Amino acid sequence: MLDDRAKVLLTTLIERYIEDGQPVGSRTLAKSSGLELSAATIRNIMADLEEMGLIASPHTSAGRIPTPRGYRLFVDSMMTVQREQLQMRAPALSPDQPQRVIANAAQMLSSLSQFVGVVVAPQKSTVFHHIEFLRLSSQRVLVIMVSADGNVQNRVVLTDADISQSHLTEASNYLNAHYSGLSIDQVRERLRTEVNRLRAEITDLMQAAMTESDPQGEAPEKDVVISGERNLLAVSDFSRDMDSIRRAFDLFEQKNQILQLLDVTGQAEGVKIYIGGESKIVPVSELSIVSAPYEIDGQVVGTLGVIGPTRMPYERMVQIVDITSRLLTNALSSPK
Repeated sequence: MLDDRAKVLLTTLIERYIEDGQPVGSRTLAKSSGLELSAATIRNIMADLEEMGLIASPHTSAGRIPTPRGYRLFVDSMMTVQREQLQMRAPALSPDQPQRVIANAAQMLSSLSQFVGVVVAPQKSTVFHHIEFLRLSSQRVLVIMVSADGNVQNRVVLTDADISQSHLTEASNYLNAHYSGLSIDQVRERLRTEVNRLRAEITDLMQAAMTESDPQGEAPEKDVVISGERNLLAVSDFSRDMDSIRRAFDLFEQKNQILQLLDVTGQAEGVKIYIGGESKIVPVSELSIVSAPYEIDGQVVGTLGVIGPTRMPYERMVQIVDITSRLLTNALSSPK
């Protein structure tokens, strides 16, 4: 736990470091914090903050910089967000074409933040055309699913009971006869309403198959729209370290990693902040991401966010992401 003086000094240090990217010394803190403390007292408090892992001393500099742990404490307990001013300046998103709206949202995130804007587009629903179940062992079944466009997906599902091949064939025939041409979501919904008409073990199998075919494994990939990657070249933190730039651009080439990270945030409400390598999905210590889900007609369908250096103005990024999420939701949803 930090006392009030330590909180003020840590907040001042982080805000000054975010502003100019230079280590902050005790003399600067004495002038900027508004606290009437001696230089010796400030040095003692900074030593305590460093011992707690909240700040660090780079190389031989007399100043200190925040650590990811310090940023996390700042974000979680010290940052206040005022959204009204930004909302007045944010451009509207015209709902003319969904793909264009999503691309505009990514560009808006990048333009407002001066970092990288990312939007995960809504996943297109897979149309179910043909399915087969093949028994591999007592509790392992191979599911072969063919979509309307001829795409074939193979996966192995585990079952609670040992189901004979004759029952698996029966299940395949039933699905093909009654559900061909429907989307996976429609199949899943009908299975719920018709559960009493099917044998219990076959229903469990089909529900498992439908769940496995959702956005897992070899299911259709979601589209990721990225804007402003080269904004990172203007960030002094990266311009001094070509290895950091290389890792950052490698990250954007691996869109699946971004998808995994943003999918995590799509499962929760509100704005989420991942500092440095916290997510473990995108293990780049120099990058942070601020993200939030967006909706269409009340249902979460995707995620958007800003990716930038760990030394980013988090309060402003939270505002930008939150407002863009609301604008995109309004643009894509049906008029009330």
